[in-house]
Amino acid sequence: MSINESATPSSTTNEELLFSMNAEQVAEAIKASGCSVTSVNADGFVRLHSASQGIGFQVLWGNAVSEDEYVDLTLNCPLRIEGGVLPEGVLADWHRAKRFVRAAQHGDLVVLEMDILAAGGITPNHLAMQMQLWSQMMGQFFQHLRSFTTKGVNQTAQERLQATVTA
Repeated sequence: MSINESATPSSTTNEELLFSMNAEQVAEAIKASGCSVTSVNADGFVRLHSASQGIGFQVLWGNAVSEDEYVDLTLNCPLRIEGGVLPEGVLADWHRAKRFVRAAQHGDLVVLEMDILAAGGITPNHLAMQMQLWSQMMGQFFQHLRSFTTKGVNQTAQERLQATVTA
């Protein structure tokens, strides 16, 4: 189902609201979005790892409301920058054009992140749609990086050509 297809309105379903999320619910939502998920129990916490567009991401748990139940989480995709430098303006351009998913540079990493909140209650369907949105936004971010790099290379070539013409 694409993000634009309408799902059954929650007022006509009997889905219970989630006021917090656990690893099993989030793993099911990731699977519902078409991605596989691996659950790893480390240091007493369940860590979820998955991939979309061939790139891995992880679930970072937020505020615990009880043991293994969280009111929020962050989907996190760290990307190593080849050469350690992004073209100037690539992240600002992303933030001007997109919502929901943020990107930040930390040294030679770019981290793509999206927060999901259960505060006030969400349906399992809403959680699955958030995972689908994440997957689509990851794809759009990778396309943005490819397009921006190509645009930057073409712009540099045009600048050199302009400098040659004016010289």
